[in-house]
Amino acid sequence: MATAEALSTSFPWQQQYDPGVPAAIEIPDLSLPDLFYQAAAEFPAQPAVIFFGKTISYQRLAHLVRQTAAGLARLGLKAGQPLALILPNCPQTIIAYYAALHLGAIVVMINPLAAPREMLDQLRRTGATTALVLDQLAAKVEQIRTELPLRHLIVTSLADFLPFPLNGLYLWQCWRQQQQIGARRQLQQTSFRELLKSVPAALPPPTARSHDIAILQYTGGTTGVPKAAVLTHRNLVSNVLQINAWLQHCRRGRERILAVLPYFHVFGMTAGMNWPLNLGGSIILLPKFDATQVLKTIHRQRPTVFPAVPTIFIALLHHPDLQRYDLTSLWGCISGSAPLPREVQIRFEALTKGRIIEGYGLTETSPVTHLNPIGRGGKPGSIGLPFPNTVCRIVDAETGRRDMPVGEVGELILQGPQVMSGYWQNDTETALAIRDGWFYTGDLARMDDDGYFYIVDRKKDLIIASGFNIFPREVEEVIHQHPGVQEVVVFGVPEAYRGETVMAVIVPTPGAALDAEAILHFCRERLAAYKVPTIIEFRPELPKTLVGKVLRRQLRQEAVARQGEPTGHEKRET
Repeated sequence: MATAEALSTSFPWQQQYDPGVPAAIEIPDLSLPDLFYQAAAEFPAQPAVIFFGKTISYQRLAHLVRQTAAGLARLGLKAGQPLALILPNCPQTIIAYYAALHLGAIVVMINPLAAPREMLDQLRRTGATTALVLDQLAAKVEQIRTELPLRHLIVTSLADFLPFPLNGLYLWQCWRQQQQIGARRQLQQTSFRELLKSVPAALPPPTARSHDIAILQYTGGTTGVPKAAVLTHRNLVSNVLQINAWLQHCRRGRERILAVLPYFHVFGMTAGMNWPLNLGGSIILLPKFDATQVLKTIHRQRPTVFPAVPTIFIALLHHPDLQRYDLTSLWGCISGSAPLPREVQIRFEALTKGRIIEGYGLTETSPVTHLNPIGRGGKPGSIGLPFPNTVCRIVDAETGRRDMPVGEVGELILQGPQVMSGYWQNDTETALAIRDGWFYTGDLARMDDDGYFYIVDRKKDLIIASGFNIFPREVEEVIHQHPGVQEVVVFGVPEAYRGETVMAVIVPTPGAALDAEAILHFCRERLAAYKVPTIIEFRPELPKTLVGKVLRRQLRQEAVARQGEPTGHEKRET
């Protein structure tokens, strides 16, 4: 019987459905700034970044990167040293990111919404002594100032790159906020504007080589303590070139990419920054996700490509004024980070007349490893086919050594140039994740006869009730078909008799009158009895990371903590 590894490596499955996509590509010995400067030379006058109406050309952006690199060098930042970025999506994030990489330094992306103690932990772990922070976030850094290893704190303002009169309004709001909280400066600070006064004439070309560390990228932390994946320039360059090879429909120098996914998340960093800047595309940049702002931006700015996560598509589809906006400029949307419900895909594609292609990746893989073809082929519900130069296997979940037959579920493991070298200063976790040259994803998957892969669930999320294996995603897909359900997450909670039982937390569609019995009846008609939830809870919203991943682990912990409370099928919370 054929195994998943045999089928995924014996034939270039990509060529079967999209003949222009090669099974393998050449990865040049280049750094990420090398790719950017090549695009800047090719498209000097092309808009590189559009930020609330302010446009920065490729030529201007390259100059700002060199100026900032010279300024960072003047502060003492050297090759191999970390620079922490504590910023939302803004031009300064892009500029400082590429400036640090130009010097051969290492970028550490810090979630700007992290608590001060979380920031402190990440700064300590990575050894960052220089940080660039948004002015409105500087107060967080002040809270931990006595324990910080920082030598240089660089402060910037969104007003630095906002057009008039938005820049003045932003500064006024910041002033009011500081007056209310009584913020005081304790750490010595450098203005980002001061860096931009540096003269880059004597700056040497990028010093980093392909195997040098580029990023220490923290994992999302939805299933445990965040770890920093070590991503090299080769990892990031490979993923950019793999996306280019896959999305051959994209027109160099002509695409407009809407970047609302946060850059501190690896999906937003690659799909919303590194890839567009190699493509010569125009990045339409938003600091955070706001459904109304995104709809207005699509309507007015006419982006063509939109990387997003399922919760964003869901939020847009349920916006009360959705019909007022024209979204038909979007010919391609890339969905990742979480499973995309089929109903959501159908509705969004009908609205935009474009395609949503679902893919798969992880922080540890820079991130993309699989994607559905944008042209012919593609299978709804699947994560698509492996990228060029990427080899995949489905192995038994118990030992991780036996290859599973085609169609059977096991753990997805893979090899490829985009896979990290390990976790920063964490040999134990590295040894668990990378074994005999294979990266173990922790995801349960299967592969069909055509070489398409399907994520069944996270290995850690598998529910075992009365000896039966239950995949939360399967139950979620069924519940999501109910017209009164906007969002749903399913997980297992301890139960004395069955070992575990199935719990569903549901966000109803606005205006829907839902109760537990209606959901149970709906599930009983579509699921085996042992898969039907026994506990149903309704909430107005689900807790999520900033990128939109549902915090399943947090919900499960809350449910377990409440198990001593008397409760029936239904429990409403506001």
